[in-house]
Amino acid sequence: MEPVIRNKVAESGIITLNLEDYYPKEPVVTFDIKDFLFMGMILREKDFRAALKEVDWSSYQNKTVGIVCTADAIVPLWAYMLIVSYLQPVAKFIGLGDEVAIKNKLLVNNIEAVDAAEFDDARVVIKGCGDIPVSEEAYAAISIKLLPVVKSLMYGEPCSTVPVYKKK
Repeated sequence: MEPVIRNKVAESGIITLNLEDYYPKEPVVTFDIKDFLFMGMILREKDFRAALKEVDWSSYQNKTVGIVCTADAIVPLWAYMLIVSYLQPVAKFIGLGDEVAIKNKLLVNNIEAVDAAEFDDARVVIKGCGDIPVSEEAYAAISIKLLPVVKSLMYGEPCSTVPVYKKK
């Protein structure tokens, strides 16, 4: 009789959580304030307000929008508020930052929406390497979410983990 090969990882009851599963799928459209600056450097209120009135805001319908200013200019805070006032009725999500920053914000939002009760007293491994770069903020967010409920929290792969937390 041949020896039976046991998969101890499968038998361990460890739950593997891949943060890439929470990564937002929708594309991000950027709204660049630079396009509305006088001489590419100065925001003149009257001109800025007039230019915003001419924007086809319907092109942002149900889109995820990141507001940026790629020019080296001082943008008054009210300008962001004014842009948001136009985007709010049409955009699906509005945030400040480029595509990477917005996707990270949405990733953290998705992690914060996880029902921690699903992991009550569980042994959880947060998958490490993957195809999508996951921010440190996302790893911190999942730790904050799970530490109060899990039996243990690890990082890596089930066959090779780094222990992070174990309930005493």
